[in-house]
Amino acid sequence: MGGEAMIQGILIAFAAVVICMPAFIRLVRALGMGKKVRVEGPQTHLVKEGTPTMGGVLIIGVVLAIAAVWHLLTGRFIDGSTFAPLATLALVGGLGAVDDWLNARTGEGIRVRQKLVWQIAVALAAAWQIQQTYAISALVVPFVGSVDVPAWLYIIFAAFAIVATSNGVNFTDGLDGLAGGTLVFAFGGYALIASVAAPLAQPNLAALCALVIGALLGFLWFNAHPAQIFMGDSGSLSLGAALAVVALISGQALLLPLIGIIFVLEAGSDVLQIGWYRLSGGKRIFRMAPLHHHYELSGWHEQKITLRFWIVGALAAVVGVAFFLATRGQLV
Repeated sequence: MGGEAMIQGILIAFAAVVICMPAFIRLVRALGMGKKVRVEGPQTHLVKEGTPTMGGVLIIGVVLAIAAVWHLLTGRFIDGSTFAPLATLALVGGLGAVDDWLNARTGEGIRVRQKLVWQIAVALAAAWQIQQTYAISALVVPFVGSVDVPAWLYIIFAAFAIVATSNGVNFTDGLDGLAGGTLVFAFGGYALIASVAAPLAQPNLAALCALVIGALLGFLWFNAHPAQIFMGDSGSLSLGAALAVVALISGQALLLPLIGIIFVLEAGSDVLQIGWYRLSGGKRIFRMAPLHHHYELSGWHEQKITLRFWIVGALAAVVGVAFFLATRGQLV
């Protein structure tokens, strides 16, 4: 299962989302699943009120369905490298779907603490499964090599990476096309890593990344400004968690802050804003956090912010893959 399978995965998942999305949008609109815009956010976002959300449910459904059919036809798609990402998509996606549903109904989703408890539980389960499946006892540090770590420490590190990335993508999902596009580049980076890492290539993991990329591209067809549907927490939380799981299984988790640099910047800006506000007695670093809102209030158009963040995300993914190849002596 090589490059041909990845191309097929991208095209099939893209076509499935594009074909199903119009009916899905009508369904969520009929169910009253419209976006509730925070009044304290940028005033330009008030026009987005009522736009159908929960698009992540279709993305996840398409990826899971194609993965299941692929496995039934070949008998070898779902294995140790793909089980954890697929399970994470489903479990965290379920949490996000409930949050989207409650937010659309009441204007308030699941409480932050309750959401975090579920995320941590899923993250710990995924981290344990990864460590047990691969008997991981070391972390690969770029340009250094393998550094031995106890199993319990790896599980804590892996769980933190999953929860942090999940919430990082969630912070990023605030502009039309922003989270979807940056996720395409991040999953693309890890698809390349999983496919070219001979002799330790993970073709099924690369193919799974291709499915996610195809589904995201199909979603972006309808999420481009002005968006016809939003991803919602069902998509941002689950896809962020799945990205971290993919990074862990590839053995290149320490490249995730680089390949997913947009998610780090978005989450980091929010943490810095809140921390400085409390320490300084009400002062702010940014006009508004997360970071994309700062640029909005600085006069940048939404599409300009999205495109420039895409460029940064694409370059970060390229540099991350280059680092990986250089450390393996495969970069000439």
